[in-house]
Amino acid sequence: MSNGTDIMDTSLEEKLKKLEEIILGYGQMIVAFSGGVDSTFLLAFALKAFREAGCPDNVAAMTATGPQFAADETGFAERFCDSLSISHKKMDVSYVLDVIRENPQDRCYYCKKAIFGTLKERAEMVGSVLADGTNLDDMDDYRPGHRAIQELGVASPLKEAGLTKAEIRKALAQVGIDTAADKADMPAFACLVTRIPYGEKITEEKLEMIYAAERYFKDHGFTQVRVRCHEISEGLMARIELEQEEMEMLIGRKKDSTPADYEAVLKELGFHYAALDLGGYEKGKMNKSVVA
Repeated sequence: MSNGTDIMDTSLEEKLKKLEEIILGYGQMIVAFSGGVDSTFLLAFALKAFREAGCPDNVAAMTATGPQFAADETGFAERFCDSLSISHKKMDVSYVLDVIRENPQDRCYYCKKAIFGTLKERAEMVGSVLADGTNLDDMDDYRPGHRAIQELGVASPLKEAGLTKAEIRKALAQVGIDTAADKADMPAFACLVTRIPYGEKITEEKLEMIYAAERYFKDHGFTQVRVRCHEISEGLMARIELEQEEMEMLIGRKKDSTPADYEAVLKELGFHYAALDLGGYEKGKMNKSVVA
């Protein structure tokens, strides 16, 4: 498969060759497509592999939707599939919130088990292998959801091929599909439930507030942002995580905005207080206190 690997390092080229062999070995596959970096790469790479094998219709996508997923991510998933004529089904899984509403530490296990169980049933009905975007780096964080994926027998070809997040971004930029390459520079994302500390109840109202707040920051030029929602005696507090180099955009008193302006917007959305996390954004930060 020719995808610009002449300018890639040998180890990455070998991993991509292995990934191609794994995917073509499925015969037919459906990608659990969130619209994030990893699943975008997996879907784009699989489409190219099956196209070059003369069977482009052997790959399809399914996207879970609901208040726990950011609308711009699911919107991207729909536009991406439409632009490449990929068969794409959306499935409303809002019911899963009732399963995880009390927010236990292993909530991701129950969430993934419910969602991927449904997706896998649909995939098997049409004789396809269900694959997700888990990569090698995902094994470094507390991820009880991965146990559910393994129990269900969902394929994780990126992990099986030994691809890391950095390698996926590098390969995505060179996969030869413009709408996929654009995603290579996009920040990482995770479902909105991860913004709520374990043990604090998950509600549709909190999820809507979190999404609106993060969308506001992104619309004002911030790239990687997390709005953590904490219960306090007075109500809800927003704890803002930003990249270290972008904090000046918030705390520096620019002519067009001040920290008080951001606080005012957050209060309008329903937060009682807003605080800036001086440690900045860090992947898996909410799992620091969890013993896996």
